[in-house]
Amino acid sequence: MNIKNIMSISQARKEIFSIMKQVQQPGQHFMLTEKGRPKMVVLSASDFESLVETVDVLRAFPDLEDDISEAEGEYRKGNYATLDKILAEEGYVKVTGGRKKHGLRGHSAKKS
Repeated sequence: MNIKNIMSISQARKEIFSIMKQVQQPGQHFMLTEKGRPKMVVLSASDFESLVETVDVLRAFPDLEDDISEAEGEYRKGNYATLDKILAEEGYVKVTGGRKKHGLRGHSAKKS
């Protein structure tokens, strides 16, 4: 763990308002220690929310890292769909005679 702002809980108590201002800057956080051992981390509320959201996503999609690696490999091999192809498959673009016609398909049209 690469934390550059480390201080004792006693020192942090004296500097709490300064710490509060500093953690509002992107990437700033503090490791607080007791008897030289890490006890807690202080970070901004927005950084905390972002961290919790990231953990939630990772829990919801446990294979996400593998899926991303697989997708990157397929991309490097040239195995991917273009936006035009996806839009055409979904009915948002109609290609006739080599010309594209953009638009939304009607609600009654069903894709088979």
